[in-house]
Amino acid sequence: LPQETTTLDTNVSVCLSCSPGNIIGSGIFISPKGVLEHAGSVGLSLIVWVCGGGICALGSMCYAELGVTIPKSGGDYSYVTEIFGGLVGFLLLWSAVLIMYPTTLAVIALTFSNYVLQPAFQNCVPPYLATRLLSTICILFLTWVNCSSVRWATRIQDVFTVAKLLALGLIIAVGLVQICRGHYDALRPSQAFEFTRDPSVGQIALAFLQASFAFSGWNFLNYVTEEVVEPRKNLPRAIYISIPLVTLVYTLTNIAYFSSMTPEELLASNAVAVTFGEKLLGVFSWVMPISVALSTFGGINGYLFTSSRLCFSGAREGHLPYLLAMIHLKNCTPIPALLVCCGATIVILCIGETHNLINYVSFINFLSYGVTIAGLLYYRWKRPNLLRPIKVSVLVPISYLVFWAVLLGFSLYSEPVVCGMGIVIMLTGVPVYFVGVHWKNKPRCVYRVVGE
Repeated sequence: LPQETTTLDTNVSVCLSCSPGNIIGSGIFISPKGVLEHAGSVGLSLIVWVCGGGICALGSMCYAELGVTIPKSGGDYSYVTEIFGGLVGFLLLWSAVLIMYPTTLAVIALTFSNYVLQPAFQNCVPPYLATRLLSTICILFLTWVNCSSVRWATRIQDVFTVAKLLALGLIIAVGLVQICRGHYDALRPSQAFEFTRDPSVGQIALAFLQASFAFSGWNFLNYVTEEVVEPRKNLPRAIYISIPLVTLVYTLTNIAYFSSMTPEELLASNAVAVTFGEKLLGVFSWVMPISVALSTFGGINGYLFTSSRLCFSGAREGHLPYLLAMIHLKNCTPIPALLVCCGATIVILCIGETHNLINYVSFINFLSYGVTIAGLLYYRWKRPNLLRPIKVSVLVPISYLVFWAVLLGFSLYSEPVVCGMGIVIMLTGVPVYFVGVHWKNKPRCVYRVVGE
């Protein structure tokens, strides 16, 4: 590693970080079960998917303004640090490094291993040890790829983006054929709103958390703003195209699922797309697990790529050890940051269960989004004369924050342990900030340990 930080390879395909291909990952192959379970009916679950896309659209409009007003890489972290100062920015960074990225990577890796192993264990759940071992191998391999070459990582992303879109295209096409043949009993209004239990606001909030996991990635272009050519034009363009397209794809995919499976069959399935393929594709049912495995494989690669950018930004601001800002002199890859993310992901793989991990990471994600968008309103009040190439209506952030407060409040009420644990872990960053960042005159031995 060089002694000084070098510039990241600017030949990276920036579309990697916010295109529909990066938003669409494992979520659409695993979240439908969680959304249906908490929503309680087919009709309400479809409403949750559509409204989830609408909420992401409101958030993305706010992020477009922030991206061109504060043109720094690092996304939420850079904006909150600029607006609220070091402590709030550090807590956001702390939760992202310890919770958001490793947990998301763990969920996607577990989805990958479940879909690879499910054909071999058709009548039961794949063994715990086998799924964790395969997930770990996948994480280690892609970490090695990202450490070795930025070009390899971007090529993998391009190839596997095509694979995941083809998988969803196949599901949607087959589902539409089923509907044309009259197989849509579960979608009839008389049955679609038959609730398996009495709906509650708390359960609907958890359904939104499950859906939001599938939409995570809508703000990733903000993490590499400095590498975007003409961000004033391309940042909002990428966001405005991605969100409606992904919402349409997700809604049609769920409709396709319900055209071939009853709600009970979907809830009983360990791999929804595999069950869909077995029912409709016959001898070609092997296509679905392979396609989903390729999709999730690309998703892991994309998250590893983005997490290294966040660590780079944090270390550049002095909020993380200088070691994490170092780039390999020849390969131009952030090896220390990638190794930290890889290690944290493997630890979470060994202790978490997929459904709870999704609620856990989605709660923290929404918490971060809300703080960032609240910062947009505060920054308008604090710096009213600042040039803003994009300025959204004040009703957009206010509408988002109202939904945000209701969602987090009822989610915390319904899952106090899972959601509360995320808040506790975030708050553990307070003493770390004051000791590691705020305390300037530390002994020399401390600086040697953190690599400064």
